[in-house]
Formats: sequence, structure tokens, C-alpha cells
Amino acid sequence: MDFLTTPILASIQWGEIWLSVSISFLVLIILLICSALISGSEVAFFSLTPADQEAIGEDSSKAADTTLDLLKRPKNLLATILISNNFINVAIILISTSLSDQLLPQSDVNPTLKFVIDVFAITFILLLFGEVIPKVYSAKNGRRVALLMAIPLNTIGKTFPFSLLRKGLVQGTDIINGRVKKRVKELSPDDLADAIELASEGYEDKRDLEIYQGIVEFGKKDVKQIMRSRLDVEAIELNTTYGQILAEMLDENKISHHSRIPVYQESFDKIEGILFVKDLLPFLDKPADFNWQELIREPYFVPENKKIDDLLKSFQERKMHMAIVVDEYGGTSGIVTLDDVLEEIVGDISDDIEDEELMYSKLDEFNYVFEGKTSLIDMYKVLDIDGDIFEEEKSESDTIAGFVIEQAGKILKKNERVVFENYTFTVEAADSRKVKRIKITIHPQKKEDDED
Repeated sequence: MDFLTTPILASIQWGEIWLSVSISFLVLIILLICSALISGSEVAFFSLTPADQEAIGEDSSKAADTTLDLLKRPKNLLATILISNNFINVAIILISTSLSDQLLPQSDVNPTLKFVIDVFAITFILLLFGEVIPKVYSAKNGRRVALLMAIPLNTIGKTFPFSLLRKGLVQGTDIINGRVKKRVKELSPDDLADAIELASEGYEDKRDLEIYQGIVEFGKKDVKQIMRSRLDVEAIELNTTYGQILAEMLDENKISHHSRIPVYQESFDKIEGILFVKDLLPFLDKPADFNWQELIREPYFVPENKKIDDLLKSFQERKMHMAIVVDEYGGTSGIVTLDDVLEEIVGDISDDIEDEELMYSKLDEFNYVFEGKTSLIDMYKVLDIDGDIFEEEKSESDTIAGFVIEQAGKILKKNERVVFENYTFTVEAADSRKVKRIKITIHPQKKEDDED
């Protein structure tokens, strides 16, 4: 009797084992699929572009509405994904370990081999099929995966245990973030400047350092420091005929190289608008009496003391590239463009035309002749100096002529000169109103002493 029942009992036991193994395999595969879907949904949701969200918004399905609703609460969505994925991964590890124990008992297998299978093999399968492959797929098919997983994730997030854990996780991270922010000391521009100065020692790429320094100093400068003076602005009088405008556009010495031109009435203090040259292109065949005044656009006025970081934000919000600078009395001081602002960060943005506009002559290594209206910044570039001594000494002037007049306390006449540090400024051309041309002489002996 025992001889007959033993095989039957053994057969029943093996049958139970294989049934348990089959169920474990089935559950393991289902959990791997769930892990893959949830892992992929993390990439899918948070890689959706504005265009993808707009396309989803045009879909009237429940999945689309749920997707957009989940995106409005990204912290809750991320918490739901992380909690769900961790629960599933823990379940996969537990079932995989149990399955390994059933198929490979420790008494029949080398303990080292058993450890390698339990740790490395299971981890590899979990990472490959539960993380890497689904995330790569979701990165390319984000919209499809997001729509597929929106309703399941929303349902999971509302389930009692998950909703409680999700709230605790989100609130906990908010508390930690709040405390960390309180402990973080806000760096002032001066602190950043000191840090950049320390980092500059031994740093080979000076261009990067100049950009960093430009960013630090960016918020300190106002519009008056970077604007183009009204004396250097080319503008059009409101009553100018269309024929005259076309003639000036074709004249390389006139306004042909400007894309935006201020339009004034009677005097430059009464700016009526800005003419975009591109607006004239459809009307090139119009007669000389064409009413071009209808094409001018509304000007944007800014005060001289407006900070250039605020000006940059205004340009971005208004989608504009030019502003008219006015003084405290409402008169026009000049213009400022987006290029002028960006140059304070990245340095000079010039083209061939701008190089031609910088009028100067190099007589020899120590003597230069400049137009009086040349900006001090351009003078620094030509002379290859940092200009700190000029910036510290000057008051309101931005041009060479203005600086010389400030130093002399009057409008200089021809052949009069001003000595500043190791530079001598000699007026070569002037009238009763302004200094037109200046010769700059650098005294080499003093220059060498300064370098020592």
C-alpha cells in the first residue's frame, strides 16, 4: 500500500509546485508589465511639449481630459507614479525570490550561484524590462503613453492607501524644501563678483569669465549707460515724402542699413513712431506721394534711469527691439535696442556696417584720432584698455567729446587740450556747440609705469 501511495503523493506534490510556479510566473509577468507602464508614464507625462499638450487639449476623450488634469498637479502625479512603481518593484523582488527558492533550493545549488541569480539576474530583468525599455519607448511616444496611463494613474491616486501616502510624501517634500530655502543664503551681486574674480585665477577661457562678469554687472546698469545718443540717431521727419525716403534708403550713406527708424515731427523731441523698413517692401512700386505715415508703429518710451534687466523683460513681453529714451523733462535723449542690451552680457555684436561706422585713425602706436561722438566703450576697444579709470572719473558723459568737456568744464576750441592720467586729448575740430574730432596721445613712459 505504501509502495503505491508514495508515487501518487509525490506526483501531487510536484503538481502543486508547478502550479504555484506557473502562477508566480504569471503574476511576475503581469507585475513587470505594470512596472513598465508606470515607469514609462513618468517620462511620457513630463516630456510632453506645449504642442503635445495643445494636441491633447483638442481631443474630447476622457483620457485627454484626465491627462491635462494630472499635468496641472505635477507633484501629486509624480508622487503617485513613484509610490506605485516602488510597491510593484518590491512585489516583483519578493515573488522572484520565492520563485527562485522553489526552483533552486539552497540544498541543491551553490550558495554563490544562488546569490548571483537572486541579485544580479533579477535586478537586470527588472531594470531592462521595467525601466530602460519602457522609458526609451515613452520618450518617443509620450503622448500615446500618457493618454493610455492617465485614467489608471488617476484611479490609483484616489485609492485610499495610495492617496494617503501621496499626500504625506508631497507635504513632506514641501516642508523640507521650505526649510532648505530658509537656510540657503541669497548671494548678492558683489558676492558673485568676488567668486568670479577668485575663479579667474588660472582660468584659461577669459571669454567665459567676461560673460559671467557681464551677467553679474547686468542689473547694475541703466539705460543711459548703453543708449545711442540722439546725435548719432538717424531719423525721418513725419512730413518727408515717400520718394525722399526711398532715395535715402538707396543711399548707402543714409538710412539704408537700418531696419527700424524713428519718425519725429518738427524736432527729435517729438517722436511719433517707429518705421519698420520691412513694412515698406510691399509698397516699393507706389508713387512718390504714397501715404507712408500709415505704416509707422507706436513707439515705446523708457526713462534714462530704467535698469537694463527690466528693459530686457519689457522687450520680451512687448516683443519689441527698440525703445526711445527720454530724460526727466520728456525730451528725447536717444534710442536703445535689444542688441545694446545683449552686448552687455555677451560683448560686442557687430557687423561690417558697424565696423565702418566706428570712425578713427591710428597714426602710430601712441596716437589716434577719433570722432568726438565715438563712445567711450568703443575707445576702450580700439585702445585695448579696460577703461576703469575713465569710468570712475566720468559723470554723465558716454562719448569721448563728452568726457573731455567734463574734464575741461567747457566746450573746447580747436587745438585746446586736456590731460588725463597718461592720455592727452587734443581737439582737432570743433564749433561753438560741440567737439567734432579729437586726437588721443598715449604717453608710453607713464603707460609702462602703470604696468609695473
